[in-house]
Amino acid sequence: MILLLDTHVLLWALMAPQRLSPGLRAALARPDTRVQFSAASVWEIAIKRALGRPDFAFEPDTVAQAALDTDFESLPVRHDHAARVRQLPPLHADPFDRMLLAQAQCEGAQLVTADRALMVYPAPLRWADDF
Repeated sequence: MILLLDTHVLLWALMAPQRLSPGLRAALARPDTRVQFSAASVWEIAIKRALGRPDFAFEPDTVAQAALDTDFESLPVRHDHAARVRQLPPLHADPFDRMLLAQAQCEGAQLVTADRALMVYPAPLRWADDF
């Protein structure tokens, strides 16, 4: 199973794992689970950190290194990911979330999200508490 973590789930997994359900924590720890984080999430953290958002009070480099140290896989943003965004209906305005969903579709991953607004899209989405 491949799990691509949305930005908030990534931050919680690394910095506040108690915010994740026990089932999700177990899924992330399974040896047959590939856990990915996107360059788009690091970019989102950088932008929102620069804007002073309190829920993004982490340095993007620190988050990326912590994810790598945890054996999460870094997923770059490729041209096919960017092109796939065009195929998503405009149901959600957040460009970072739309990129993450496009990446999950291209990579055959499940996007693990805590954003209820994103759940209007069909699979490959997985609500963070549904593990």
